[in-house]
Amino acid sequence: MDGWPLPLAIALIGMAGTLFAPLLTQRLVGRVQSEQFERQERIAEGQRRHERAVAELDVRRACYVAAMAGYRRYRIELMNFLWLVHRADTAPEATARGRAGLEDARQAVHLAFAEAQLVGSEAVVAELDSTTERLAGAFYRILRLQEGDPEPDGSFEAVKADLLGLGERWREMRAVMRADLGTDPEVQRGR
Repeated sequence: MDGWPLPLAIALIGMAGTLFAPLLTQRLVGRVQSEQFERQERIAEGQRRHERAVAELDVRRACYVAAMAGYRRYRIELMNFLWLVHRADTAPEATARGRAGLEDARQAVHLAFAEAQLVGSEAVVAELDSTTERLAGAFYRILRLQEGDPEPDGSFEAVKADLLGLGERWREMRAVMRADLGTDPEVQRGR
């Protein structure tokens, strides 16, 4: 009768294993499912962040395109109006139409600048602000020229040169916008 404790112990271990196996299995499955859920949540959060970043980039890109187009149109309208003011024989209705086109372009620039202030980077807003100041100065000098009371630096030639000189400003503004969007090859090479 000396051999009975070993088979009894084996039977008890087998029975305990049979009883606890479903509990252990359920616990292991729960842990695996929890880890899978957490992994899926991390992947989903990463996807949401990526989609948000892409959407923000699209908004900035559209804003910058509108700003560039608006500023260019305003500059062209300023030059057109400057020529109308310069030509003394221009009909009053042509001058009025030119002024209306200039005012439309000016309002478009105000709108584009306001949008850029909300979504653009500080560097882009600083470039746009500087360009806005130069365009506003040209606008003011053209109005003074039209009234027959030009500024000391408000001659037709001086205003024309200033407006033509804005081409360099455009290159700088475009470079800052491209860098902000991550599309500037120079910036990408430096990374």
